[in-house]
Amino acid sequence: MGMYSEKVMDHFANPRNVGELPDANGIGEVGNAKCGDIMRMYLKIENNTITDVKFMTFGCGAAIATSSMATELIKGKSIEEALKLTNKAVVEALDGLPPVKLHCSVLAEQAVKAALADYYTRQGVDPEPIVGKLDDGHCAGCEGGSCGV
Repeated sequence: MGMYSEKVMDHFANPRNVGELPDANGIGEVGNAKCGDIMRMYLKIENNTITDVKFMTFGCGAAIATSSMATELIKGKSIEEALKLTNKAVVEALDGLPPVKLHCSVLAEQAVKAALADYYTRQGVDPEPIVGKLDDGHCAGCEGGSCGV
């Protein structure tokens, strides 16, 4: 393949934590139908810990691989630890991504943050001071509708 690391190919071919979580108490959806990558992240949070996480991603192989890796990186972690997840950490855990696919890792980070924001909203807490301002899910690669996919 050359373009993708073995880890990216593994998470694409055998994604972890795929599906919906009926008892999720935090759900975040990011992405944009125009660029073709849409991620939905489901979190089950108990006592400040992410006890379960699932995702549904409609997108390219890199979008699926980054979603899968992001769920692996936050499962079993505290909310505080999950909030520190960066797209860079996802890329490093996958042993790198081609530059045109870096926006997929940004979406994965945003999906986690959107799900955490939803969790706080459901608890009656304003998520913005904790999670930060969420953008509208458009990645820089999507400007003008061309995503490099």
